[in-house]
Order: sequence, then structure tokens, then C-alpha cells
Amino acid sequence: MRGGPGQLAAGRYRLTDRPEPLCAHAVDERTGESVLLRGLELPGLLTTGLDPEDAAAAQADRLVRRVAAVGSTAPTGHPRLLRGLGAFVEDELLWTVEERPAGGTAAELLVGGPLSPYRAAELAADLAGALRALHGAGLTHGNLTAESVLVCEDGAAMLGGLLAGVAQEALAEELGGPGGRRRYEVRATLVGAVAERWPLDGGPAGDCWALGVLLHRLVTGRSPYPEGGVPELVTAVRDGRREHSAVCGPLGPLVERLLQPDPARRPTAEDVRRELAELLAGAPEPVDEERVARAVMLKPEAPLVPRRRESVGGGSKPPRIPPSLLGPLLVGAVFVLLALGMAAVVLFAG
Repeated sequence: MRGGPGQLAAGRYRLTDRPEPLCAHAVDERTGESVLLRGLELPGLLTTGLDPEDAAAAQADRLVRRVAAVGSTAPTGHPRLLRGLGAFVEDELLWTVEERPAGGTAAELLVGGPLSPYRAAELAADLAGALRALHGAGLTHGNLTAESVLVCEDGAAMLGGLLAGVAQEALAEELGGPGGRRRYEVRATLVGAVAERWPLDGGPAGDCWALGVLLHRLVTGRSPYPEGGVPELVTAVRDGRREHSAVCGPLGPLVERLLQPDPARRPTAEDVRRELAELLAGAPEPVDEERVARAVMLKPEAPLVPRRRESVGGGSKPPRIPPSLLGPLLVGAVFVLLALGMAAVVLFAG
């Protein structure tokens, strides 16, 4: 998409910033809603007996209809699922449209470093709830990555990227066929070496595997599989060559089960949601760093109670007279002195 703020796309989406090559923020002028546009290049198909322009138009129409079909099936109104609003073709690009509340992606959050296991568990519990809703509607997400997760201003996570993932998979099939080497090569170009996008199997079990990869990434800042390139990544996933999940701390056992090669042994999205809820229920209270800092600043330089004398051997001697006995001893001493005084008077008088 060319141009900048103020440009109108598809006759309704007004750009609010200068777009990146395949991404733009905009406002839907019909609803006033903030949206995110994601683009996908559409190389023309040379179909026998058809003009190249006709082939490209037919391809674009098929892709738009496939994306729209998924968007119409997806649950609406779920608090942790970003709504896909449709797709259109413009400037030889297929654009998907998704609602975009204020916030930043999990990928942007990770720029500041890995998250604590309990913060990662909070985000993952939200995502598991969104996946449960999708799976219940008979859909697979297939695009669960740090880029497709929005962390809202209130700290909650929302899952997006559904329509963008559908568009990528549909284009890979259009250009590479239903399977085989050609589709793999096209898909590798579209998706790249992102571990979450390369499960051994599809369907809900594949989404749960991707959630396990994402959890590992959130806690450690890296993928459990090597991401130097697609062939290396795919081979490592196939061979089960990855970093052990023990590095995820209290999330380690769950991540280990999510990354099982056998999909039947992985927990479902609902299982994950319940397990994370139990983990968070027993989470330690977060440290109030500001309160701790104030306590350190107010701490007196010298102790309020005098230190005990150290003995030659390095130990400490207790006081010879306990403080609780000082009062009675002083009173007794006064009576003794009075008695001695009276005795002296009698003696000299006599």
C-alpha cells in the first residue's frame, strides 16, 4: 500500500499512520473502529486458456471468498478473540482487516526481555480461552505467534491473525497445489522460520503445540527449536530436537506435554486454561518494588538498638544483670542503706 496518513483503502479504511510494506493501521469510516490491515502479495497465475489478468482476478476472488468464509464462521463477541472483519484486493495485494484495540503485540513486549512464568501464564490462559472458542466452532487458528497476540492496555491478551493465517495457507495452496514440495517451498517463503507455524500436525492439536512453543518463547525469550532457516527448523521439529522445557520453571511440565509429538497426548485448549488457572491461583504475590524502595530509603544508618559487645572469641556476651531485675535491686539497695543508717544511729547513741 502506497501513500500515508489520510489515504483511503477499499473506499472505507482511512490510514492513520505511514504504512509498513505489508501492514497498516487505519480507521473504518463506516463504524469509526480502529483496524489493522495486513497485506499479502498476489503473484499472477498463468492458467492455460486464460488471460493472465483474468487468472489473477480469479485467484484474488477465490482467496477473498475463502478468507470471508472463515471470518463469517469465527465466534463473535469473545473477549479474548480479535474479530476478523473481512478482506479486499488492492494494488496487487490481498489485505485482511482485523479490529485493533489499543495495545502492543507480544513480540513488542518481548523486546524488553523474557516474561516471568506467572505473567506468561496469564497471557497464555487468555489465549487458551480464545482457542477453545475457535475449536468449539470447528475452526483451527494456525497462526498463533507472538506477532498475532495483542497485549491490551489492561494487561489482557487477545488472539488475532486468524484471517491473515487463512490467507497465507490459501495462497500456498493456490500456488503450490494441495501438497508436496512446491507447496512447502511457497509456504516457507510466506511464513518463514517461525517455529509456531510448523507443527507436525494441523487441527486443534497443532494450535496447542504452537501455544507450547509460544509459552517457551515468552518465558525464555527464544524458541525451543532452532530458527536459522526453514529446513533446519522443520527437521528439528520432526526429530524432536529442542531445548528442554525445564527452563520454563513452573510452566515446564505443561510446556513439555504441549510439545509432545503425539497429538493425542497433548492437553486440549480447555485443559490448558484450567491448568493455568490453578497455577495462577497459587502464584506468589507480586513484590511491590516501590514500597520496598521506600523502606530501604527510610532505613536508619545506625541501629536503633545498641549492638552487643563481642567477646574475644567472636561471640556475644549477654548483660550480667537482666534489665527486668534492675528496678527491684535498686529498691532493695535503698532499704539496706536505711537499715545500716538506723543501726549506726543506735550504736553511737548508746
